[in-house]
Parts: sequence; C-alpha cells; structure tokens
Amino acid sequence: MPVYKLPVSVLVVIHTPDLQVLLLERADHPGYWQSVTGSCEPGESPAETAIREVHEETGLDAGNFRLSDWQHQFEFEIFPEWRHRYAPGITHNTEHVFGLELPSPLPIRLAPQEHLHYQWLPRDEAVKKVFSWTNAAALEQL
Repeated sequence: MPVYKLPVSVLVVIHTPDLQVLLLERADHPGYWQSVTGSCEPGESPAETAIREVHEETGLDAGNFRLSDWQHQFEFEIFPEWRHRYAPGITHNTEHVFGLELPSPLPIRLAPQEHLHYQWLPRDEAVKKVFSWTNAAALEQL
C-alpha cells in the first residue's frame, strides 16, 4: 500500500532583521525558487514540521534562532504534477506559515535530493523570484 503525503504543510520564511531572505531552488523543478517547505508527518505538529524541515533543507538548527508561528494558513490547489504524492481525491493543501530570523545571512547545507542552489535576496526581489503565490504573499507580510 502506498504511503501518501498529508495535505498539511509548512512554509518557513528564513530572513534577517534587515529583510534578507533565503531562497532555495528545487531539484525536481530547476528554476522554481522557494522558501523552506514540507509536509507534516503523521502525529507531527506544524511547529515540529517547521523545525525538522529547516534542518533537513538547510542544515540549520531552528532552536538556535527565533522561530515564530505567524498564525496564518493558506489553502491552495496542489499542482497536478505533484498530486500523485497524495491520496486519491486530494486536491488541496493547508500550509502553515512560520518565520525564522537569523542575525545575518549564513551558509546553508543543501539537501541535494531536494535543492540545487540557495541565495540570499532582499525581500522585494525574493517576492518576484518565488514560483508560489503563497510564498510571495508570505514574503510580502514580512
């Protein structure tokens, strides 16, 4: 029996006090830039998912910085090309938004199976570069 992703995820905007934002380029879709994202695992809270995903995708320990739950969620339609990862009939996802403030842009250890490159950009440039409307909207809230 296949193991499907839950349609509940996190978006973690990693930023500095002067609004430099970390973006990651997807390995499965070069040219698609985003903040840290990931699906919740069974029994895992969105905050626990945020901490796990930050570590998996960047090598950073979110416990060493200020992680904040923005108390905001987006509901969006899952791209058709990624629906096979979810149970049949699942077409929408609920995304919980978090912020992680670092003192300055730090080097990142990418998970090569997930991301090709990273870059730190001013917030306004990052808004224009991300492929996801929810990511752009979250960055605008920063």
